[in-house]
Amino acid sequence: MSEHGNSWATLDKDLNRISRVESATAYVSRPLVGMGIALAFIVLAGLMAAMLMGTEDLNIVVVAAAVFGAYMALNIGANDVANNMGPAVGANALTMGGAIVIAAIFESAGALLAGGDVVSTISRGIIDPAGIADPRIFVWAMMAALISSALWVNLATWVGAPVSTTHSVVGGVMGAGIVAAGLGAVNWPSMGAIAASWVISPLLGGLIAAAFLALIKSRIIYREDKIAAARVWVPVLLGIMAGAFGTYLSLKGLSKVVKIDIGTALLIGLFAGIVCYAVCVPLIRRQSEGMENRNKSLKALFGLPLVFSAALLSFAHGANDVANAVGPLAAIVHAIEDGGTAAKVSIPSWVMVIGAFGISFGLFLFGPKLIRMVGSQITKLNPMRAYCVSLSAAITVIVASWLGLPVSSTHIAVGAVFGVGFFREWDHDRRARNGNHVPATAKRIAPEERRRRKLVRRSHFLTIIAAWVITVPAAALLSGVIFLGLSRLPG
Repeated sequence: MSEHGNSWATLDKDLNRISRVESATAYVSRPLVGMGIALAFIVLAGLMAAMLMGTEDLNIVVVAAAVFGAYMALNIGANDVANNMGPAVGANALTMGGAIVIAAIFESAGALLAGGDVVSTISRGIIDPAGIADPRIFVWAMMAALISSALWVNLATWVGAPVSTTHSVVGGVMGAGIVAAGLGAVNWPSMGAIAASWVISPLLGGLIAAAFLALIKSRIIYREDKIAAARVWVPVLLGIMAGAFGTYLSLKGLSKVVKIDIGTALLIGLFAGIVCYAVCVPLIRRQSEGMENRNKSLKALFGLPLVFSAALLSFAHGANDVANAVGPLAAIVHAIEDGGTAAKVSIPSWVMVIGAFGISFGLFLFGPKLIRMVGSQITKLNPMRAYCVSLSAAITVIVASWLGLPVSSTHIAVGAVFGVGFFREWDHDRRARNGNHVPATAKRIAPEERRRRKLVRRSHFLTIIAAWVITVPAAALLSGVIFLGLSRLPG
């Protein structure tokens, strides 16, 4: 009987080893599955372009452009969408799976319903089309811009740095344009405005997010009766959010369908804010009944608005940034079909489909890494802090549109996360000095340990800032080299 027992024990050990090997194999092969699906999507994009454009010599260039456009769309989904979903996931208002599903639906809807019917082929006036009169040179310049920006965003995602895909495309177009037509072909005032936005976007986003967090702390969190304060202020804050998103979506989404100026967009936002406030007053009162007078209770009041804000940001992002993936591709299609360059071209529907689905696939397959970075690894977010980040993103875009500044949604959102984190550090230190609401143990921590426990991770901060600074020059240099290689191809 003991022999049988030993043989069963040995069999159990062997089965355990096999199951561990299977688990390890599944874990190791998981990235390969994602890469396989991404590769299949890229091949399908090329086949779609081949079927619609034929197989003549020049149309093979369109097939290649469709392949790289699909690759760029995957990278935008992997990198850029984290800005919209990260705060809600970091605050535990959404699970990772829920965030990916919502983002995929709303990104695709934004791209297909309100995505740019017309896009500037030279990426918002970076290069003068007259400077590149030869359609073939123009096609190679756009191809180089597409490949270089996709490679750069892919590298940034691998490193774990959320970068601006808009700036990557701008850098790619600029680099290829300089090599193709010289420094004089570049619209340097536009480049100056983009360079200014590197500083303005994150600073403005951070300041607005910090200001709203200060308001929430002073008016709700630090009050004796937190629930009574929340009943007064939460409907006001949600009304402000609805107003900001009403204006934001009017500028970013509706303006693609109907011409809307900043004044009309603000009126739409005002109406949305008033309606939301009127609806939220009784809802918040009912939801807060029986709640304990502590911060944990307050978090529940901000959970659902965060889900809505993440969905709305994704819709606006899909409408606005799909052009980064397919703008150069649309320019190539137009140049080959019409035999010339133009300041503006229409994006064919099949090109928009590649952009919309590519962004969704990229998010689904590779997005979680950057979502975790933005949502939890820069600084700890809860629903109130994440609300400040989302609201800041909408308001900053409105202010930038009013001022006529080209801003990056990536820089705004990540700047807002930094703003919230740095404000928390300042507020914590201020209250520690004054002895207000800070545990006695916190006051006894040595200065060296306090520096180590900073609420914003400095390593992530420096990595992201470095990636932002070198995005345009790196994409430009890479694009210039690729253009030189492409322009030497026979034919």
